[in-house]
This record gives sequence, C-alpha cells and structure tokens, in this order.
Amino acid sequence: MSDTEKNTAAGAQEEVENVDIHFEPVVKLQDVEVKTHEEDETPIFKMRSKLFRFDMENKEWKERGTGDVKLLEHKESGKVRLLMRRDKTLKVCANHYITEDMVLSPNVGSDRSWVWNVAADLVEDEAERQMLAIRFGSSDKANEFKEAFEKARNTNKALAAGEQPEKKAETKAEEKAEDKAEAKTDDKAEEKAAEEPKEEEKKD
Repeated sequence: MSDTEKNTAAGAQEEVENVDIHFEPVVKLQDVEVKTHEEDETPIFKMRSKLFRFDMENKEWKERGTGDVKLLEHKESGKVRLLMRRDKTLKVCANHYITEDMVLSPNVGSDRSWVWNVAADLVEDEAERQMLAIRFGSSDKANEFKEAFEKARNTNKALAAGEQPEKKAETKAEEKAEDKAEAKTDDKAEEKAAEEPKEEEKKD
C-alpha cells in the first residue's frame, strides 16, 4: 500500500472515530415515585442486626436476613411498629406492631440476642405467626434495643387503652422550664401591682 493510500485510510478511520453517534430511545421512561410506607412515620430507633425465625416443622432456627432494625412511630396515631429490611435488596424480613403480649426473652447461651413471639408478622403481604430471634454486635447494643422495644410496647399499650403515652424527658424538661418562666413573670407582676398603690398614696 502506497503512502497516499495509507494516509487516506488513516483519515477515514479518524473520521469514523470522531463521529458522535446518538440513538433516541424508542420508549421514554418516566420517573416513578416508589413508596416505602415509611413516609408517615418517624424512626425512633435504628440499629444493625441479624434476624432469625424458628422453623416449627424442622425444629431449627433459620436466618431471615441482616440489616437495620427500626422502630417507627406513626406521626398521627403514635403507634410504634418494628420494621427490618435486608441489606442491598431492602426486602422486608420483619414487620409488625409491638403489642402488649410481646416479651423479649434472653436467647440461650447469648447475652446479645433476644427471642419473642409475634402473632401477625406481615412479610410479603401475608401475616404469619412467628417466633423471632434477633442478634446484635454486643450486649450493650442488645440492651439498647430491649429498652427501646419495651418503651414502644408501653406506648402502644397506653394508646390501646385510650391513654396518652408518657412524654419524653426532653418535653417534660421544656414544660418545667416554661412553668418556671411563667411563675417568675407572675411574681414580678404581683410585686409591681403591690408597689403601684404606694406611689399613688405619695401623690395624694
């Protein structure tokens, strides 16, 4: 091949490489809002853990998944439910309200694991009775979960009885501070009212 032919071929190849090829999609996809059903809830507890369920037929524990276990408080009703999703897939592996009859029991041989029974655990749109076990990275984390779980149970119990659940310590402290401020204002007003007649007496 002559030098001229080589240069021509190289130029043609360069033109092909520089061509900006663009294809319009046959179907344009629109953004779809995906709801997790957590939009109306506030997370009050979140911690990484591993969940198991007891297989009654084979009499053995089976792993359900690893991920963040959450306690979610509904913004309107105030009810608290437990929700856990698997890592990566975000598939639900535990979903139920914490009811009065749910009691955390220590898992045999472990100080970082709890067991409890659920009458209706709603997973994959089907409510099932389950015995669940949850394991944390340390005993301290397990105790934090127990404290939050029992607090949620008491909250739901009070709501079911038509009572108001106990307010948070921060809210109580704020109310006390407001009460003190109001009391000081009232005291100052009374002192000022008591001084005013004296000034009027002097003028007379």
